[in-house]
Amino acid sequence: MTRNTAIVLLLALMLLPTGVLAAAYEDPGPCCEISATALTADEIHWLTYMREEEKLARDVYLSLSNKWNMPVLARIAASEQIHMNAVKTLLVRYGVPDPVAGMAPGEFSDLYGFEDTYAELTEQGSASKAAALGVGVHIEETDIEDLNKAIAATTHRDIRTVYTNLRNG
Repeated sequence: MTRNTAIVLLLALMLLPTGVLAAAYEDPGPCCEISATALTADEIHWLTYMREEEKLARDVYLSLSNKWNMPVLARIAASEQIHMNAVKTLLVRYGVPDPVAGMAPGEFSDLYGFEDTYAELTEQGSASKAAALGVGVHIEETDIEDLNKAIAATTHRDIRTVYTNLRNG
């Protein structure tokens, strides 16, 4: 993905009302029945990873929104909360422990090094409003790459549907 494409995607996300995003991540219902097969180690890895990555995105956007008083970043943070909720639904459905349960903004289980990433991104985004938007582009590009990997690693249709909706959001 080119930087210009990422910027356009980020700007489009900023302009979407939160309610539109919420509808895209609701429980897929009977169309997407849960497979009777157990989750693989890769599927568990990606569910916990994506839960923490969505929290990372939300927490960074909240921090930078507060720093720069940019309501658009607060709206994106609200969208990231919706993403977190969608992944949490899958964690609950499959009985996978939530790696971020009860954690404050900026706190992570640190299985994946997100505490350091949070510190780096908030520091970078604190340089200027333009830097904050650049951090947003980086977050979205990384999230898309990781969602593509997570989609490839699952055989469960409901999980793939949620990941695809998150990526398309």
